[in-house]
Amino acid sequence: MDLRIFTEPQQGASYDTLLTVAKATEDLGFDAFFRSDHYLKMGDGDGLPGPTDAWITLAGLARETKRIRLGTLMTAGTFRLPGVLAIQVAQVDQMSGGRVELGLGAGWFEEEHKAYGIPFPKEKFGRLEEQLAIVTGLWETKLGDTFDFHGTYYDLTGSPALPKPAQARIPVLIGGHGASRTPKLTARYADEFNMPFASVEDSDRQFGRVRAAVEAAGRGADELTYSNALVVCVGKDDQEVARRAAAIGREVAELKENGLAGTPAEVVEKIGRYAEIGSRRFYLQILDLSDLDHLELISAQVQSQLS
Repeated sequence: MDLRIFTEPQQGASYDTLLTVAKATEDLGFDAFFRSDHYLKMGDGDGLPGPTDAWITLAGLARETKRIRLGTLMTAGTFRLPGVLAIQVAQVDQMSGGRVELGLGAGWFEEEHKAYGIPFPKEKFGRLEEQLAIVTGLWETKLGDTFDFHGTYYDLTGSPALPKPAQARIPVLIGGHGASRTPKLTARYADEFNMPFASVEDSDRQFGRVRAAVEAAGRGADELTYSNALVVCVGKDDQEVARRAAAIGREVAELKENGLAGTPAEVVEKIGRYAEIGSRRFYLQILDLSDLDHLELISAQVQSQLS
């Protein structure tokens, strides 16, 4: 059972803050440090000191950490051309010694596109499908061969398909609630399927769709890792849970219903319910990046029980 730390820096975090959290993630025995790929805050707060770029951040962390996996939930397909993205991710994988994973999604937050002059196309899913084909195709092209792709949205001719990642295959994550196209895309390209911010029941239903699609594509359903991303709010007692909930502007009852919240025993019990439906990896959404004691508690009293 993997526990991974998942951050939302667009809500307000500098690179130095992210580095501190990533080093704590490594020191405390968590499996990975992941971050969102957004350029604009959501909801309350001022978002200061402003956005950081996901892949620039991960490049820095690649040189300043040694063990943890590094990746995105999810890189926005609208932000980068697929050929450029393939180069960026392969380079960061080399810089990390082969510890990178790519979560890739279609992009959805229109306001951040308006704020920074990024085109927000109407047809995003078709673009995502071509992006996945190009990024994985470039990485898989043999040295000395060239890569061509002629699609509706992207056209590549005679690409040397360089550089190559350090890993033989960079794990690709796909996620979402879509009932048809998302499972089919997952079956074709993904190593992991992630269900974001969903109940046990909804996760079970979507995992079933993905498993069926994977098997229909001629793969074994258990070739994929099935995972959940959930907000986390753990306290040694009810008072500490309430304090941490207030610090992120959430209600305890809502967090317990929609996330992993409560005492360590309560959180372990809920993780067990997700594990029963096949979830093997959890991305713990940490919203207060200044509270390193929170990470220490999760490591000492939640992660220790799962391992």
